[in-house]
Amino acid sequence: MKENLLGIDVGGTKCAIIYGIKENDELHIIDKKKFDTTTVDETIARILCETEKMMNLHQLTPTNTKAIGICCGGPLNSETGTVMSPPNLPGWDNIPIVAMVEEKTGIKTSLHNDANACALAEWKFGAGKGTKNMVFLTFGTGLGAGLILNGKLYTGTNDNAGELGHIRLSDFGPIGYGKKGSFEGFASGGGIAQLSKMYVMEKLQTGQKVEWCTLQELDQLTARKVAEEAAKGDKLAQSIYETSAIYLGKGLSMVIDILNPEVIVIGGIYTRNKNMMEPIMQKIIDQEALSCANRVCKVKPAALGEQIGDYAALSVAANLTD
Repeated sequence: MKENLLGIDVGGTKCAIIYGIKENDELHIIDKKKFDTTTVDETIARILCETEKMMNLHQLTPTNTKAIGICCGGPLNSETGTVMSPPNLPGWDNIPIVAMVEEKTGIKTSLHNDANACALAEWKFGAGKGTKNMVFLTFGTGLGAGLILNGKLYTGTNDNAGELGHIRLSDFGPIGYGKKGSFEGFASGGGIAQLSKMYVMEKLQTGQKVEWCTLQELDQLTARKVAEEAAKGDKLAQSIYETSAIYLGKGLSMVIDILNPEVIVIGGIYTRNKNMMEPIMQKIIDQEALSCANRVCKVKPAALGEQIGDYAALSVAANLTD
């Protein structure tokens, strides 16, 4: 059975309208239109206009199109379909985006934050396909998470379930989620950059030379740069990622003990550096997690790659039809 679906991906710098067809357990992306995120009013008007254009281009109607899914950074209210002042979307204060889209298109629409939408995507069409209990971690600039429990997306009382990045893993450490030593502080691009500056500064202050970073370059140091040096065999860079992997293992051990998932899917930086991080992370999990829960849980890299944002928005739509 084929179902026409539309997705709207709202980002801080770019937005996209995606048309896809769901056929049984497969999702095929047919078309996509990207455009810049500008002012609130301009961007909303463009979203509605480009959605209408996409529908006209592919002869989509309320009769032959099952649902529209909107993926957006939080905070938001998925029950009322309202965007509530996300930090990456200044001015989007209590915007009833779902009602706006439904009024324009006549098609049932749903809204979820990007971590939950990506969790739906990896669960329905990616690395978590076929599971009943799955946890998804973004591991990008920050650390977001989405929870699939008993075959359903779990969002909590007010859409704050799965904020694993806020868990404190140490009294000291890099700051993430406004908290030093947090899970996000150790396991995110921003956190790894902070760790890197600490490790490199320690070397420089003791008179040692770091070939790939001078004192003047310290503020521009990124997780990507450190990963490149680690891949070349640099011991200092490798030790930075080892620290991140250790704390990733500690955080995941808590997740395994509390939620008992079948699969934990991790995207972003972990996916790109799996070979370097997995052995250390798994060693910590084996030490820390309950053996009976650890035995039934696999940690996998995300499968949808650079297209996960497209799949995420469409998966929010698909979740309405299931």
